Amino acid sequence: MLYATTTPAEKRATLRAALATGELLRFPGAFNPLSAKLIQDKGFEGVYISGAVLAADLGLPDIGLTTLTEVAARGQQISRMTELPTLIDADTGFGEPMNVARTVQALEDAGVAGLHIEDQVNPKRCGHLDGKAVVGPDVAAKRIRAAVDARRDPNLLIMARTDIRAVDGLQAAIDRAKQLVDAGADAIFPEAMADLAEFEAVRKAVDVPILANMTEFGKSELFTTEQLAAVGINIVIYPVSLLRIAMGAAERGLETITREGSLNSEVAGMQTRARLYELLDYESYNAFDTSVFNFQVPQGK
Repeated sequence: MLYATTTPAEKRATLRAALATGELLRFPGAFNPLSAKLIQDKGFEGVYISGAVLAADLGLPDIGLTTLTEVAARGQQISRMTELPTLIDADTGFGEPMNVARTVQALEDAGVAGLHIEDQVNPKRCGHLDGKAVVGPDVAAKRIRAAVDARRDPNLLIMARTDIRAVDGLQAAIDRAKQLVDAGADAIFPEAMADLAEFEAVRKAVDVPILANMTEFGKSELFTTEQLAAVGINIVIYPVSLLRIAMGAAERGLETITREGSLNSEVAGMQTRARLYELLDYESYNAFDTSVFNFQVPQGK
């Protein structure tokens, strides 16, 4: 009922322990707090909070237009609704080192278990778009050092994302990953790898967890969890997938209204009222105080 009972500190410790096993952790992207509850219900290991999804939710492109306040607020709304650890996209940290430090503390207060800071020039753009630019190694390292120095909970995962592969190639990405680990990064997110061999090359170059981004319509092939585990990947994210599925269904529904005059033909594919109420845990609210909550939870529809 209400919010998760697991504290943010406990979630961070859980994430650290899970990463220490070396097993692959699956983090689908939540597009709202309710979808985070669904991710938990389906047995996944964590929840990803995508900057691209947050921007799209506001009707904006993913080109650095969202603010720290907006991201932290949405991060808190999602994190507090799930017992799972959440990993959030902090873009470039919303500025340079002092801004990065404030970003880390704001997101720590929001209850996330981890965050990633990237090495793109600010303002950034979607990692699978062409024409990206990255900062030099000194600036990239300063961002990560500022993030590490700013956290108060040592279990808060500070992940460094590098976009340099698309600019200067694989060897540059390997070199940058090593520099970011030396700066204190707990994990590495090599964006837009071309194939499994490239993921494996980064895996062999650094001794920290590696994340793979399995986003549709991007630079990387959609590898299976078995393929990613085989080359030593530790976290896989599906950042925009649930939003794309939901928006695809919404678009088809609107077209059905226009074409058929009703949604009768779409009802079979909808989440039922009973399933929605189950995810929202109506029964617990009903049991909490029957003098106030005295409704009947529908069954089977």
